[in-house]
Amino acid sequence: MDNNKINIHFLGAAGTVTGSKYLVDTGDKKILIDCGLFQGLKELRLKNWEYPPVNVADIDAVLLTHGHMDHTGYLPRLVKQGFKGPIYGTNPTLDIAKIILNDSAKIQEQEAERANKEGYSKHSPAEPLYDLNDVEKTIPHFKDVPQAQWIPLFDGIKARFQYNGHILGATFIELDVEGKRFVFSGDIGRTSDLLLYPPLKPKRADVLFIESTYGGRFHPDEMEALPLIEKLVNDTINRGGSLFIPSFSVERAQLMMLIFWKLLKEHKIPKVQMIMDSPMGASVLELFHRTRDWHRLNENECDEMCSHFTVVSSYRETMELRTDNKPKIVIAGSGMLTGGRMLNYLETQAQNPNNTLLFVGYQAEGTRGRKLLEGDKELKVYGKWVPFNMEVAEIQGLSAHADHAELMDWMDNIKNKPERIFIVHGEKESAEALQKGIKETYGWDAEIPQLYTIEEIE
Repeated sequence: MDNNKINIHFLGAAGTVTGSKYLVDTGDKKILIDCGLFQGLKELRLKNWEYPPVNVADIDAVLLTHGHMDHTGYLPRLVKQGFKGPIYGTNPTLDIAKIILNDSAKIQEQEAERANKEGYSKHSPAEPLYDLNDVEKTIPHFKDVPQAQWIPLFDGIKARFQYNGHILGATFIELDVEGKRFVFSGDIGRTSDLLLYPPLKPKRADVLFIESTYGGRFHPDEMEALPLIEKLVNDTINRGGSLFIPSFSVERAQLMMLIFWKLLKEHKIPKVQMIMDSPMGASVLELFHRTRDWHRLNENECDEMCSHFTVVSSYRETMELRTDNKPKIVIAGSGMLTGGRMLNYLETQAQNPNNTLLFVGYQAEGTRGRKLLEGDKELKVYGKWVPFNMEVAEIQGLSAHADHAELMDWMDNIKNKPERIFIVHGEKESAEALQKGIKETYGWDAEIPQLYTIEEIE
């Protein structure tokens, strides 16, 4: 290593909650931890089109904490820009990444085609950020790793992927560089989750990168959410409306299916059509059947839950269902309304005040979801403004992210005092709240790096 110094490039999820990318430059090797897409604010989304401020062809390897879009969604662009190395992740993470990247490419191709046909894009012609061909070139780089085992990457450099809850396959990553331990939290899951097991905890961290999505905020217990959902379903159906749940297709869609199935089984909600409209969500359901060690559901529960849902795969079926005004429950992507099939439903159903839009996950700044939560009465869908009259509800206890107390608890097994702590993957207020909590609880100083800054580690 050059002068025994390591440079950390904060290429994403620094000063913001999306686009996770951290480049570890040892002088000899360059290792990228996560490779996510920016979402939310337009100024951030535009960065997806920019070339990163590093030489992509020089990156030797990518390590993925988990499969979500804001941690994997930039991979096809990276390959397109000249990356030639391996992309490491657990088996479920890589399976989810394949599903998400193919779905993302397909949606981008369809939206570009629609924009060109209807003429609502400023660009002529409108183009996708990447297409299915780019994804096809990315998948051969994938190399799956076992969890909880040290994997030699290069001379003097090894990595270990440890169970972290959150979604199937999610891990925190320990990277040892010549004996110095770098720990990347990725997204930390809940200590009590209906679907997943509690996260493991790191025991040593010389340099710690910790997410702060819910820094300063506390979730109610997951079980407390069930009566609230029960009431929302009954109130909405009784007034002749439908309940629409924008949902992340990985973990959250399956959790909502589990909850509605349990409520129906206990005769707490009426028997109406329940729809899971997400090809990606359907693929993840299959993954649940193949990954028994990663979650709590047994095979019978998986089968019985699925039997109560209409699982939609074809776009034609979506277009038929979106104009059907019979009361129903619809789960569809995307979780923050940044795209996906839920927009097709809202295009025709947003004006109906009998309907309810229920948010069950984090809504990043600048997303349609955040704007509706903040009271917007118009919704931009496929280039046109649609009046929005639906009732809006939010239930926070179902988040797959650790809250402030769980983030603090996740660090309590670290025996040494970290030399540096970087608070990442959070908006300003959340990052500052976690910074304060770490100081008060552990007496450790933590830093909040900004996008594209470079930090030198001795």
